[in-house]
Amino acid sequence: MRDQTIAHLFGAGHDSDAFLIAWTVPEMASTLLIEDAMALLMVPAFSHALARRAAGRAGLTRREARVQDPVRLLVGATLPRLLVFLALVASVLAVAAPAVVAVLAPGLPDPRLAVECTRLTALTVLSFGIAGYFSAALRAHRSFVPPAAIYVTYNIGIIATMVTLHTLWGVRAAAAGVAVGGLLMALVQLPSFVRHVGFGPPRARRSAAPRSQRDRDRPTLIAFGVIAPVILFAVFRQSQVLVERFLAASLPSGAISHLNYAQKVAQMPMVLSLMICTVTFPVVAQAMAGGEREKARRRVERDLALASLAVLMGTALVIGYAPQIIQVLFERGAFTHEDTLATAAVMRVYGLGLLGHCLVGALSRPFFSTARPTWFPAFAMGAGLLVNVVAGAFAVRWWGTYGIAAANAAGISTAAVLLLTGLGPRIIAIHVRTVAVSIGRLAVAALAACATGWIAGPMIPDPLLSAGLGCLLVPAMFGATGMAIRALEVTALPGQISQLTQRFRNAR
Repeated sequence: MRDQTIAHLFGAGHDSDAFLIAWTVPEMASTLLIEDAMALLMVPAFSHALARRAAGRAGLTRREARVQDPVRLLVGATLPRLLVFLALVASVLAVAAPAVVAVLAPGLPDPRLAVECTRLTALTVLSFGIAGYFSAALRAHRSFVPPAAIYVTYNIGIIATMVTLHTLWGVRAAAAGVAVGGLLMALVQLPSFVRHVGFGPPRARRSAAPRSQRDRDRPTLIAFGVIAPVILFAVFRQSQVLVERFLAASLPSGAISHLNYAQKVAQMPMVLSLMICTVTFPVVAQAMAGGEREKARRRVERDLALASLAVLMGTALVIGYAPQIIQVLFERGAFTHEDTLATAAVMRVYGLGLLGHCLVGALSRPFFSTARPTWFPAFAMGAGLLVNVVAGAFAVRWWGTYGIAAANAAGISTAAVLLLTGLGPRIIAIHVRTVAVSIGRLAVAALAACATGWIAGPMIPDPLLSAGLGCLLVPAMFGATGMAIRALEVTALPGQISQLTQRFRNAR
């Protein structure tokens, strides 16, 4: 709905390009401060603190347990420093907005509008940091509803601000909406954070805990040598967007917008598939903390299978029915039919990298579930980014936006292969060959379903009806092909659904 509103009000031209350049700041902040770096650092930190809390409460009074609570000591040691640091970074970004825009999009004809929007979106560095910290703490406590609500409130803030102020501020209203939405992301989690976690023991009581206990419970994850691999991994991963917009800035007006709309829609299957890993990440982290490596291995292999099934089925749909989906979602207002055709073509190329995006998100979590994350994920993402940069710089000259999207797919797929082959020897001894064969069979089923949708889609003139029928046809063909080639995840799915339904009934 957010992207539909942006497309309707501002189309795909200079104004939307300027806003999307400014939107690079919150996109990078989201990756670092909510989804990747913050979660990969703080979910294990809170999981380890919870494990120490459970082991250390025996024989303590309620007051002593509160004063020596590792979770509260963790909050007291990290949150204040984080707030000061992020406020400083946000201020620097706002002041240096002209230089930021010049680096992100050096070929932009008129950067003034992008600079104004960047100063507004820079505020999200602070609000996203708070929201990400709250989310990590709540996920470790197995509280998932408030973290899930952050993007709902974020997008409500953006949409409401745009609708209210776009006639006065133009596309600046979208940037202001990003700032408003970021604030709402933190506020919607605040009550649950206070209830489940708290803000640390009172300052006067902190000295009551033995010094050795306080030193042990202060997170060693905050040392630079430990957080650097996580931050570098997240920066490399998000830098793919920077590369795309850098290369597209010199293309005709609207190229950045076409890439953005195509990427947002194409990545929906990846986002949905990674919900599985988001929920089970604390389980893996706590299993690793307790030395239960076999349990962690089974969980990781199951996550990879289910996530791959979900993303490949979604990939078949977005590639097969790309023109119909884009037409239904965006073709109204300032978004023309030519924009639909250009965006759909780019989205089909982006779809080739969706499995890679999913595997990178799923495989990176086990690497960071231990007390001391390794450098290997950063190395893998760095190699993928290098492939993206080199291939994109070459391909953009010949194929424009299609070359940029293809380079993105090649880079993320390279990183995914490296992570898959590197996980077993370094962290969890997963059966790489078995996982690869399973994913290969699912890919064959996805190819058959995609070809069916590509052929059947244009046969029905009405795009809404065509896309709606595609939502039935593609999964049916995916399932039939998976059954025929004996893809284990497909053949076992009915039994898993039945088991899940039975558990739900028992829980009720």
